[in-house]
Amino acid sequence: MPNITLNKKVLEKLIGKKLSDDELQDRISMLGTDLQKIEGNEITVEVFPNRPDMLSEQGFARALSAFVGAKTGLKDYKVSKGGKDYQVIIQEPVKKVRPYTSCAIVKSLKMDGDSIKEIISLQEKLHITFGRNRKKLAIGIYPLEKIKLPITYTAKKPRNIKFQPLEASQEMDGLEMLQKHPAGREYAHLLEGKELFPVFIDSNDEVLSMPPIINSHKTGKVTEKTKDVFIECSGFDFKALNQCLSIIVTAMADMGGEIYSMALEGAGKNIITPSLVPEEKELDLKYINKMLGLELKESEIKTLLEKMGYGYRDKKVLVPAYRADILHPIDIAEDIAIAYGYENFEPEIPNVSTIGEEDEMSILKTRIANVLVGTGLIETSSYNLVNKDNHSAKMRNQAELVEVGNAVTKEYSCLRSWILPSLMQILSENTSREYPQEIFELGSAFHHDKAKETGVDEGQSLAIAICGADADFTRIKQMLDILMGATDKKYELKETNHNSFIKGRAASIMVYGQNIGILGELHPEVLSNFGIEMPAVGLELNISELHDLLKKGD
Repeated sequence: MPNITLNKKVLEKLIGKKLSDDELQDRISMLGTDLQKIEGNEITVEVFPNRPDMLSEQGFARALSAFVGAKTGLKDYKVSKGGKDYQVIIQEPVKKVRPYTSCAIVKSLKMDGDSIKEIISLQEKLHITFGRNRKKLAIGIYPLEKIKLPITYTAKKPRNIKFQPLEASQEMDGLEMLQKHPAGREYAHLLEGKELFPVFIDSNDEVLSMPPIINSHKTGKVTEKTKDVFIECSGFDFKALNQCLSIIVTAMADMGGEIYSMALEGAGKNIITPSLVPEEKELDLKYINKMLGLELKESEIKTLLEKMGYGYRDKKVLVPAYRADILHPIDIAEDIAIAYGYENFEPEIPNVSTIGEEDEMSILKTRIANVLVGTGLIETSSYNLVNKDNHSAKMRNQAELVEVGNAVTKEYSCLRSWILPSLMQILSENTSREYPQEIFELGSAFHHDKAKETGVDEGQSLAIAICGADADFTRIKQMLDILMGATDKKYELKETNHNSFIKGRAASIMVYGQNIGILGELHPEVLSNFGIEMPAVGLELNISELHDLLKKGD
């Protein structure tokens, strides 16, 4: 988690109120951040990753000033309309590489050594945290006096991108930067395998940067003479880019800058950034009080929300554009709890006396694992997040998936709906090992369920994969016999067709007439897709449903 160093005098000026060291220590700690130390005029604070808006002196002061009651409520930032040239033209080639950008101009800044350091520090901290080391998004800040509007955002072949990268002594092309420049070597993996590299170019055909790698030394270096800046965020999630841009421009506005909007041509109809319009969320008074164990009135909640920098109007919470951490009503409840003061909650001992015992599902999973290990199978553990191609296309299966809305990479873009593809991936990575290979995994599987609060149901599942010369239907049925015998539960097999298995060599597992799983010989095309040259069989069993059925008598 990143640390930020605050100047006490600057912080008090931004807050508009003087605070003693004891008050600072108490209020900063109660705000939901971790105060490291106060030494003279320096305050060191650890900011948790869920609050990227607090990674600058200005952002931290904004949150603290509301919390201490100096400047409560939603802070209003003016965004002036840019001129006719205040445009970023997004061309088609870049949409296949790094598709989105969000841009703005900030004018009338007073730059000195400290303010430049503050801007660079915010940029890098956002890169590391919110930007996930530039995988999710990258930020570029440029002196407006050195570039000519409008800007073009496009993609070109690496050899056709030529400019002098920041702090380099000579011009390089795109590939040379990845090999020779320190930033290029560090982030080369983000463009690895790409035929085209993204690039920002001004109207003088001068390159501004090659995101997410490096700015141009000529057009991308901010100095003390800089008064106006052009800011761009590029990446894969437009909402995240706009949130990141909001964090930067509001911090610069608190430094005395004036925000100007830009039109994104080619991004869609009438897209203007930055958008600092607050997001409206319905307030559920009963939910808040239930979560906090309080009996707060609406007027009290309004006051508490304003203490955390929110607005409140017509029973709706106005969430600032720079707050990227408000995803669910529980996040609002947490902020209300912080404003109320954790020290003001009265601890209570529950008046229900209980005896702890192991969860029934855990007992069942342990029993299954012991049985399977006893037969010689090796237990594995893999991620709940999976690759869509491995999970569906390679398995010849088109199951509906729960996709991650803000995936960092394509490798981990959805939640698995069954575990067998994960075992196939493990087998594919061990083709040089001795056969037979017999593995299993007990873990979570996810499906859409509108009845759930999150819209997703998480169940428990078992998968078995056996790969080797003797891997056939009889072999996998023997494993099922052993397993169901250990649970003392009768079952039946019903022939079924499933694209992942050979036709006529797959069956549904039925208990009390209910389908709780499938087993069979894996299709040759599936094996080929995973690069497996030996026969393989697999089994998938819904342990959650089995658990419920075990409670029934024969």
